[in-house]
Amino acid sequence: QVQVVESGGGLVQVGGSLRLSCTVSGSRFGDYSMGWIRQSTTKEREGVSCLRWNGINTYYRDSVKGRFTISRASAKNTLYLQMTNLKPEDTATYFCVIAKRLHSACVGEFRPEDYDSWGQGTQVTVSS
Repeated sequence: QVQVVESGGGLVQVGGSLRLSCTVSGSRFGDYSMGWIRQSTTKEREGVSCLRWNGINTYYRDSVKGRFTISRASAKNTLYLQMTNLKPEDTATYFCVIAKRLHSACVGEFRPEDYDSWGQGTQVTVSS
């Protein structure tokens, strides 16, 4: 079974930075698109960013472009989300997700329904 564990969240002030990590086991890491989805009590679930299975192409939600960077370290099956210049609207629980099917998803868009294998999430709180 695929195991996904997120970490790196915390409480920061506006303008601060955090680096989220997602470690994956039991999966063909390099064959699947991966991404970050966030949920909050004030906003609907939304895809934040995804990295295509080829490990090259990326997609970012408009509201985080220029502030967030998605990357991976394939040798240790870890996905990252570097977040800078954080804003209160970034407050949410962030989940690492893996595409349901091989060589699919994250092609010009990020559709949450294309993913599963969510972890427990990591909380990001940005205070104003």
